[in-house]
Amino acid sequence: FWVAYDLTAAELAGDNSRKGKNFRPDENAHVPQADNNDYRNSGWTRGHLAPAADFKWSDEAMNDTFYFTNCSPQIEYFNQTSWERLERRVRDWAKKFGTVYVVTGPIIGNAVNGKIGLNQITVPDAFFKAVLAKDGEGYQAIGFIMENTSSQQPYTSCCVTIDDIEKITGFDLFHNLDDAIEGVVESSYNARFWGI
Repeated sequence: FWVAYDLTAAELAGDNSRKGKNFRPDENAHVPQADNNDYRNSGWTRGHLAPAADFKWSDEAMNDTFYFTNCSPQIEYFNQTSWERLERRVRDWAKKFGTVYVVTGPIIGNAVNGKIGLNQITVPDAFFKAVLAKDGEGYQAIGFIMENTSSQQPYTSCCVTIDDIEKITGFDLFHNLDDAIEGVVESSYNARFWGI
C-alpha cells in the first residue's frame, strides 16, 4: 500500500550502484506479488516507490529497493520525467534539512488502465508522495499527487496537503506525531519553506 523511510544528507553521499540489480519477489512478504513476466511486453515500467538512488549508502539497502513489493506499474515517460524530478527534489530537501521523512504509494482510483500479467497487477491511476521535515522546534509537511500518465506534470503544480492524501487513500501517514502537531502540519503546506 505504501513505503516509508527517512532520508538523511549523509546517506546521499554513498556511491553504490544499481547496476546488475533486478526486480524480484520479496520472500519475506507473504502477500501476492508481481513477477517479471507480468511486466514483460505490458507497456508499463517497474516504477520504484522508494527510489534506488535514495539508498546509495548501502549496497544491501539499494538491493532491497528491487523487491516487487517496492514497485508499481508506471508509464515510462512519467517514471523517467515527472516522477524522477520529484524524487530528485526530495534528495535536495534531505541535503538542505539534514533529514526528511518520506511516504510514497500508489493511488488505485478507478484503475482506468486495468491490470497487467497473469498475476493481475492493478495499474494505479496516480501516485502520492508525502514529505516531512523538522522546522526549528516544529515540523513542515508537503504532499504530491501525480497522475500515472504521459502528460508533463511539474511537481510544483501537484502540491497537496497531507490531509488531501489521507482523504483519498484512507491512510494515516505521520501518525507518530503528537496529535496537536499532526493536525496543524497535515492541514496545510508552506510553499516558501519548500522553495516552491
